Amino acid sequence: LLDDATIALMKERGTWLEPNIDFDLPDSGPGPQEAVAAVRDHDAFNWGYDPYHYDVPEGSYATDPTGTTRIVEYRQMVMALWDMGLRVVVDVVYNHTNAAGQAQRSVLDRIVPGYYHRLDEAGNVTTSTCCANTATEHLMMERLMVDSVRLWAEHYKVDGFRFDLMGHHMAENMAAVRAGLDALTVEENGVDGSGIYVYGEGWDFGEVALNARGVNATQLNMAGTGIGTFNDRLRDAVRGGGPFDGPGAIVGNQGFASGRYVLPNETTANYDREAERLGMLHAADQVRVGLAGNLASYAFIGAEGEVVRGDQVEYNGSPAGYGAVPQDHIVYVSKHDNQTLWDILAYKLPQDLPTAERVRLQNVALSTVAFAQGVPFFHAGSDMLRSKSLDRNSYDAGDWFNAIDWTGGAAGHGNGFGRGLPLAADNQEMWTLMRPLLANPLLQPSAADTAFAAAVFREWLTIRRDEPLLRLRTASDIEARLSFYNTGPEQVPGVIVMHLRDDDVGRIDLDPDSEGLLIVFNSSPRRVNLAVPELVGSTWLLHPAQAQGVDAGTLVGAYVTGANGRVSVPALSTVVFKAPVLR
Repeated sequence: LLDDATIALMKERGTWLEPNIDFDLPDSGPGPQEAVAAVRDHDAFNWGYDPYHYDVPEGSYATDPTGTTRIVEYRQMVMALWDMGLRVVVDVVYNHTNAAGQAQRSVLDRIVPGYYHRLDEAGNVTTSTCCANTATEHLMMERLMVDSVRLWAEHYKVDGFRFDLMGHHMAENMAAVRAGLDALTVEENGVDGSGIYVYGEGWDFGEVALNARGVNATQLNMAGTGIGTFNDRLRDAVRGGGPFDGPGAIVGNQGFASGRYVLPNETTANYDREAERLGMLHAADQVRVGLAGNLASYAFIGAEGEVVRGDQVEYNGSPAGYGAVPQDHIVYVSKHDNQTLWDILAYKLPQDLPTAERVRLQNVALSTVAFAQGVPFFHAGSDMLRSKSLDRNSYDAGDWFNAIDWTGGAAGHGNGFGRGLPLAADNQEMWTLMRPLLANPLLQPSAADTAFAAAVFREWLTIRRDEPLLRLRTASDIEARLSFYNTGPEQVPGVIVMHLRDDDVGRIDLDPDSEGLLIVFNSSPRRVNLAVPELVGSTWLLHPAQAQGVDAGTLVGAYVTGANGRVSVPALSTVVFKAPVLR
């Protein structure tokens, strides 16, 4: 560890500090986190959620943070990404400021004290977002947000805005943002604002919960606006449990892709088997709603054998399906908050499960995002089995826990698992559970494991890009074209069969060379054989991207028999079949 004198000197010079870590990996002890904690407030790592001036690009990335350099270089960055075929989304944090009152970095309170921030009944600034909450229900705070968004769109040509804790804004605030963007035209502003996508976190908590300060921009309230919200329903159904589960619940709550009923772990093996089966069937229904664009109106045969709508499938006392159009739906299974997908599966899968099977289940989990209607969202590095050594809140954990090895482990750095116990502040209650996991060699994927996962993920992206049926634009199209088989109380647990039609639905023919897609998600450790009467007389071939892909040796055994509608797919696999037009 750096001594106090060295740290004091580097602070005086304004130099970024880096932790002095020299440990043999894998490591399951507290040494690395102690080194990170010693410099955590003075290193070069920052998630960027401490807004000081909303309209100024971050200076730490600029070659010269003074003057106009940071502005010019930000524009150059956006253009360079465009030239690479990428687009740029800005993560905006208008829900709070770095400080309020007379603090050094307070800005808005020094302009109009007590106006720009939300106050509680005692007159104190509310801090439910972590810092000083802004009051966008006040006209000029809304105006500041709308003008700021327009500035970033017009002068930096960014392509989308992701609103942090969007539920702390009002629905009318977000409507004003949308209207402000829609007013931008190429002729007058150099940008088509109507093509800029807006989405955010529609969580409902704090002093604004249950519309206490006005109709706030939460999941249900934003339905039909085309402003997307993150869908925690599919996330929790696929992973199991919730993001804030403690030591007991995090192992005991399995989900569709983490082994519920079909692959019990050391804890759930003692649970009532019938209760687990019913739980798995309910989780599968929640996943089906997510695959169907999370539409409130989408109807299918539910786990109890009755026709249910998306808004009739329960999720923690709320409707699983809440959307009105596919654009409402940001579908994901992991993002920067909470554990990575690899880490959450490490808790929930049996400890003796081979690494290769863990990798396949991670692929299955990601495929529910890749093949869902709506807007898919993938956590950076999840295609390469990214780990943060089980850290559930890595905002200030430095590069040691947050870094991504873009070589996929080929450089010898691994996927990030086993780099020591994560920081005590947010993880210490989990340390006893973490220690044996961090030392488990089955949770240390090889470079070959990572390469396989990344190759499968690229196949998912190829299929989604090439198949317009996976990108339906309207709720009516989804309702007309998408069906599920293997539903109801007698379904085979751990298997979802999704059919997308492109034949006789009386609508535009999306692909003249295909009559549809059949996608089978099999999260069970056994080959599945199903009889699907609706498929009798049809012809299905393995999708070319998979037939020629990295897993072709396994998937060669996947087939659909048109004579009797028999579907057979290997264990722990997502298989895409395509129906060719027979001429």
